[in-house]
Amino acid sequence: MKHMQGTGFGAAVETLRQSSKAKAHPVPTRKVPSGSPEDRKLAQDVKEFWNAPAHTSQGYIGRFLATYIHTNNLASTLRLIDKQLPQLASLAPEHEEACSKNFLQADASREQSQPRIFDLPPNPEGRKREFDYVFNCGGETRFSQEDEVYKMRSYQLSLTVGKEAAKRGVKAFIECSTGQVYNPSRSPQKETDKTSKPHTKQAKWKLQAEEDLAKVPGLRLCVLRLPHVYGPYAGRWLGTQLALARVYQSREPKETMKWLWSSELRTNTLHVEDAVRALWMAAEWRRKNDKLPSGSSNERIVFNVVDKGATSQGSMAAIIRQIFNIETGFQNTLVNAFAKMNLEHVVDDVNDDTLDDWADLQEAAGARDNGSPLSPFMEKELLRDADLSMDGGRFEQVVGFRPLHEKMTKEEVQAVIESYKRMNWWP
Repeated sequence: MKHMQGTGFGAAVETLRQSSKAKAHPVPTRKVPSGSPEDRKLAQDVKEFWNAPAHTSQGYIGRFLATYIHTNNLASTLRLIDKQLPQLASLAPEHEEACSKNFLQADASREQSQPRIFDLPPNPEGRKREFDYVFNCGGETRFSQEDEVYKMRSYQLSLTVGKEAAKRGVKAFIECSTGQVYNPSRSPQKETDKTSKPHTKQAKWKLQAEEDLAKVPGLRLCVLRLPHVYGPYAGRWLGTQLALARVYQSREPKETMKWLWSSELRTNTLHVEDAVRALWMAAEWRRKNDKLPSGSSNERIVFNVVDKGATSQGSMAAIIRQIFNIETGFQNTLVNAFAKMNLEHVVDDVNDDTLDDWADLQEAAGARDNGSPLSPFMEKELLRDADLSMDGGRFEQVVGFRPLHEKMTKEEVQAVIESYKRMNWWP
């Protein structure tokens, strides 16, 4: 598996306000899904957009956000920042125009990079311009790394860009975080629930970034906590399960694909198209609001964003069974008890059992060494018996968000597999 050793990316946007004497410009035409009145509100102003990936891959959510802004004419200027060149980032065709033509190579986690990233040429009257919105979708995407890796590539990125955004008077700083900051619980967790036991080291440093960004003077912070984000070209959580299913499908005689723990284990989800809509809506809302309704001015503005599906291991197993025509199930109590005590050993055994088969499938299909993020490689941190269950009610009530992809379905997952085939990633 080609792990994305990067920080994904962040973003910032300048709203170009017109004086009362200025000639009004027509609102750019946007491609909006039918039945989405809240989306139609997003094109009220011409925007300038800044995108700051920070280390390889230009970020899964990041590239979709850039394309969303570009396609819907929400920005007059689009700038992407990453340490990796777009030509090396395995961009899908629909992302190439937005990501390749507006690219600036830089490391957004370094203070000395900030002027080059943030500075804009003056307007026609010679006045200085600054961005209005910053979206930080960055952070180390690999699991099971040392703390220092997350500190430098996630935490430091957030703090460096956040401080610069505050210094320049950015009107909304949107920090992409994760629902894995919550203590594991089957009950949907609200923004005020406990975060003393984050699921992963990655989540621990995301939470630390949230807390320290809230202390930056003048930063108009809004944190979005996301579950597993899936959609076209998705790797990691969904991609790993689909690669495993493909290995099991290829075997003779057929074997049952079994998950650890239980069918009830919550693995909540959000489609990437809804994730980027949520980011934009959060920025628009934060620009106009200083606090949550009925909240104090010093209360952190944090929102969960999640679909309506209450996705679990059981629902995922059912979808895989339908698509791949294989038997699926769950390990018994004895195996689960052993796994709790020897998880690293269990993970190593699973990887040893599947990686060679996957390589053979790729070789036969001519799908090797093409930048694919797909692999059946299992991460120990992601195999823990830890529910990811989130309540998205606050964001829906306060901001007016509604997911267009209400739950993960067989059709949604088939669309993901078709995207792999278009990129020659699928054996």
